[in-house]
Amino acid sequence: MTNLATPYRTHTCGALRGDDAGGDARLAGWVHRRRDHGQLIFLDLRDRHGITQVVIDATEAPDAHAAAMRCRSEFVVMVAGSVVRRLPGMENAKLPTGEIELRARELTVLSEAKTPPFYINEPDAPVDESVRLQYRYLDIRREPMLRRLLLRSRLVEEIRLAHHANGFVEVETPILIKSTPEGARDFIVPSRLQPGSVYALPQSPQQLKQLLMVAGMDRYFQIARCFRDEDLRGDRQPEFTQLDLEMSFVTEETVMGFVEEMAIEVSLAVTPERPLLQVPFPRFTYAEAQERFGSDKPDLRFGMELVDLAPALVDAAGTPASGFRVFDETLAGGGRVKGIAVPGMGDASRARIDELTEAAKRFGARGLVTLGVTGHGIHGPAVKFLGDERAADVAARCGAVEGDLVAIVADRPGVVADVLGRLRAELGTRLGLADPTVLAYCWVNRFPMYEWDSERNGWHATHNPFSGVVPEDEPLLVTASGDPERPSQDDPAGRARAMQYDLVLNGWELGGGSVRIHRRALLERSFALQGHTFASMQEKFGGMLEAFEYGAPPHGGIAIGIDRWAALMADQATIREVMAFPKTSSGMDLMLDAPSAPDPGQYAELGLRYVGPADRA
Repeated sequence: MTNLATPYRTHTCGALRGDDAGGDARLAGWVHRRRDHGQLIFLDLRDRHGITQVVIDATEAPDAHAAAMRCRSEFVVMVAGSVVRRLPGMENAKLPTGEIELRARELTVLSEAKTPPFYINEPDAPVDESVRLQYRYLDIRREPMLRRLLLRSRLVEEIRLAHHANGFVEVETPILIKSTPEGARDFIVPSRLQPGSVYALPQSPQQLKQLLMVAGMDRYFQIARCFRDEDLRGDRQPEFTQLDLEMSFVTEETVMGFVEEMAIEVSLAVTPERPLLQVPFPRFTYAEAQERFGSDKPDLRFGMELVDLAPALVDAAGTPASGFRVFDETLAGGGRVKGIAVPGMGDASRARIDELTEAAKRFGARGLVTLGVTGHGIHGPAVKFLGDERAADVAARCGAVEGDLVAIVADRPGVVADVLGRLRAELGTRLGLADPTVLAYCWVNRFPMYEWDSERNGWHATHNPFSGVVPEDEPLLVTASGDPERPSQDDPAGRARAMQYDLVLNGWELGGGSVRIHRRALLERSFALQGHTFASMQEKFGGMLEAFEYGAPPHGGIAIGIDRWAALMADQATIREVMAFPKTSSGMDLMLDAPSAPDPGQYAELGLRYVGPADRA
């Protein structure tokens, strides 16, 4: 049993129960509330374990009473006295310690406190986030923030237990590494001992964990700190934590099977009150996820799937014949017409329809066609072109019932999927369609190996530059031109699918991984398709390429965002709510005022000078 006793306390503020009545105890903590009734002063004493009511009676302990007169909220005190049962009817069922109180004989003020900038003892009181971040050490004292950090701690504990129980070895990889292309900008660290050279902070331990497989480690994991210099949003921070794992002699099924079992075990241990929507986790190919949900990270807690409306808009010969020019021209040009049935919006006002249309345009659509399904039939501007019968057929194909609104987008396939997918996600949130108590995991795999970058005029990996290719698609890489100097959008490699898989939870990408290419020749071929010359391969990946010549086992793994996982388990919309000391959306640490200008001597020591705006010189 854990012993939390110290010279300052015999028990924590959440430990005492009715069975402890009749004994003595010493507690230490923060004054949560103080109530002065003259001869009696009541203190609610708080630490991270709970709250205990302390009673100081002037007739029993005059010195303690005098000290208590000085106490204010957030003073740190130590009290000693007798544990007694509260009077009948005075128990507090909301507190685990609510059966008892401590009758104090001694009270020592260990530390005084200024009035906090916000109320610690009112957890639901609204506080501006910038103030919370500036005084994060006070924010963490508040019950909601503390509860979320404890959940995160339990999450990491259960992750470690699950991996150790399955033969994984925990290995810490370096923080100062070589810069490698992994999809975002590196944070670089100048070297004093090697003037003109820099380290990079790892975007992930990708190469290192693969080298551990070459080293014969077999199964590795790490709770890894990672760094990416990219624009921030609710699920991104410049530094973050991920569960990083790699396994040798595995297939996609091996990795996905272990991760799924681990995720189920961890979820049930950390949030037993939150049911899993479906076990085993549903699996979708990338193409299927895009077709049905318009997203590779679908939220399965509600329906509203995308429906292909072409069958209702063409004649028997397959020729577009809806009578609505926008639909017919789109289909004739190889585009798609798809819709979703939005529940409860069949009688939406013109203003709400306009708002929805503006959202669709913001997401990239040229417009939005809507059909309202009511008890009086189907209405909307498009009905006069489609006709009542075809409009009813369109609504039926979407599964719309009375009271629903059919929202339709006609455009290029990628635009249709993206717009309706984003519209589906936004409406799911806005209309409260997703059950906040449910954890809906799923897998998405068989991603395209590469995608064409029109700005760079070349191919790049959709996920990880080391990802393996689906075995039956390997000939597409072997027969590809692979000339980094003359990339072609028609290269057959563009049709290759990767052995990549994403774990999705409640509409967020929780993590992604792949089975890797473990043969040097094929990896060099893949790098060439991604625009790397032999010289650049040696510069960026030389260590790994050489290691693969000494016997590399088939291997694969995944990285799962701890911050995202904790946020979803705590039902939070931003990972900042489960991080002890996060940055703002502009990357600032308001508490420690970072980043800040270095001392001029630090520049000189590194042989550097600042050449930006004059006011920062």
